[in-house]
Amino acid sequence: MKYIFVTVFSCALIACNNQKSVVSNELDKRERKILQASWLIGKWSNTAKQRNDYETWEKYNDSTYLGKSYSIENGDTVSSESIKLVEDSEGIYYIPVVQGQNNNLPVSFKLIVVEANKLVFENPAHEFPQRISYQLVSPDSMVAEISGMIKGEHRARQFPMRRRE
Repeated sequence: MKYIFVTVFSCALIACNNQKSVVSNELDKRERKILQASWLIGKWSNTAKQRNDYETWEKYNDSTYLGKSYSIENGDTVSSESIKLVEDSEGIYYIPVVQGQNNNLPVSFKLIVVEANKLVFENPAHEFPQRISYQLVSPDSMVAEISGMIKGEHRARQFPMRRRE
């Protein structure tokens, strides 16, 4: 009887450890994916004569990065948004809240392309943009782009930026 109990207990312990390994491996995979976006972290800007764009990213925790973006044109703030980059069991999502748009509610864009220096997020149901992408050109240079269809025409707007910090 002792032998049966020890055998059953040992099998249960091994099964639990294997289950933990599977869960741990799944968590490791998710952590690695969001880490591929870690090059975003920092302060970025593009200054021009009439319009200045600023974007700041910080790591909030292992599955969330927080971003802020705003543009100043002729001394006035013309756009402002807060952004969450969130990883969950379904994937990674870019979730902006843009002042004065979508009733100030968040809109989710799912990560569809992740490469060492490129991130592409998509929401085909959104009015505009349907795609948001980030391309790291060099350690101190990136290009953000919004694109999609407006009244049957493809539109894109690029925001080249340099790292400030």
